[in-house]
Amino acid sequence: MKKVFLLLIPAILIVFTACRQNRLKVDVSNIDVSLKIKRLDQDLFKVTPLNEDSLLPQIKKEYGGFFKLYNYRIIRLGNPDDIQYPNYLQTFLTDPMIQKAKAAVDSVYPDLSGLKKQLTGAFKHYKYYFPDKKVPDVYTCISGFNQSVVMAQGVLGISLDNYLGANNSFYKELALPDYRRRNMRPEMIAPDAMRGWAMSEYPEKLSQSKLIDHMIYHGKLMYFLDAMFPDMADSLKIGYPTQKLKWCKKNEGSMWTYLVGHKLLFSTERLEVLHYINPAPYTNSFTSESPGRTGVWLGWQIVRKYMRKHKEVTLEALMNDTNYSEILNSSGYNPD
Repeated sequence: MKKVFLLLIPAILIVFTACRQNRLKVDVSNIDVSLKIKRLDQDLFKVTPLNEDSLLPQIKKEYGGFFKLYNYRIIRLGNPDDIQYPNYLQTFLTDPMIQKAKAAVDSVYPDLSGLKKQLTGAFKHYKYYFPDKKVPDVYTCISGFNQSVVMAQGVLGISLDNYLGANNSFYKELALPDYRRRNMRPEMIAPDAMRGWAMSEYPEKLSQSKLIDHMIYHGKLMYFLDAMFPDMADSLKIGYPTQKLKWCKKNEGSMWTYLVGHKLLFSTERLEVLHYINPAPYTNSFTSESPGRTGVWLGWQIVRKYMRKHKEVTLEALMNDTNYSEILNSSGYNPD
C-alpha cells in the first residue's frame, strides 16, 4: 500500500499544479444560467396565407425585438408592420433556395440540445467573469446565407443555414471558397457566437489605428474565447485546420520578425490591416501554407503572454483596456 501511495503523490501534484497554472480553469458549477434558444427557423415557416392573420401577430409578440432585427438587418424585408409585409414574407418563405435551406437545417438540426449545452457552459463562464452583465436571449433563424451571427442589445441571433457542414452543396452552388466553407459547420457555432457577443460588448473603435492595435484587439477577443471555452481546441476557436495551426506555431518568430522588419506593426494603411486581419485562404506575405488572419493569431499570442505575465489583471480589465501599446510593451512578447 505504501508503494501505491507514494506513486500516487506525484500524479496528484502534477494534476494540482496543472490546474493551478491554468488560471482559466475555473469552477462554474454553482453559477445558474437558464439559457433558452428560440427557433424562429421553425416557427416562421409555419406561416401560410391561410393562417397569417392569426399566427403572425403571435410570432411578432413572442420574438419581439429580434423579429424586427431579423426583418430589417438579416433578410431585409423591411417593416413587419407594413401592409405588404405578408406578401414579402411569403415570397421569401416559398423561394426554392430558402425551402431547400429549411429542409437542410431541419435535417442537420432536429434539436439544439448540444448547442444549448455548449452555450450554457460558455455563459456560465461569462457570468463568472462578468457577474453584473446579463446573458442574452438566443435565437436561431434562416438568413438566406447572410450574416452568420447577429448581435443587438440583449440579443444573439444565429443563422443555422450558415452552419450546415463544409461539404454542403449549397455552399458549392454559391461558389464560396474553401477557406470559408470549412468553417461553415456545426462545431463553429459556439465560438463564433461568443466571439460575436464579445464584439458587441466591447466594440472595435479602430478605424484609423495601427495594425498592432487591430492585432491586439482581436487577440483580446480570442483570449475571451479561451476564458469561455477553457477546454476547446485552439483550432476551433480560431477556425484553422490543424496543419495551419501547426504552421503558425512553427513560424511564429519569423512572422513577427517580418512585421517588425518591414515596419508594418505601426502601419495605418487600411489594406495592410485587412491583409493580416481579415479571413483569406492564406497570408500572401508569407507562404501558401500559412492561414489567413495571421495578425489575429499573433495578437492572440501577445495577449496570452501579457495575461500570463500579469496575473493581477482580470478578464474584465483586459477587455476594457484599449492601451494597446502598453499591452504590447508589458507583455514582453518577442518570439524566437
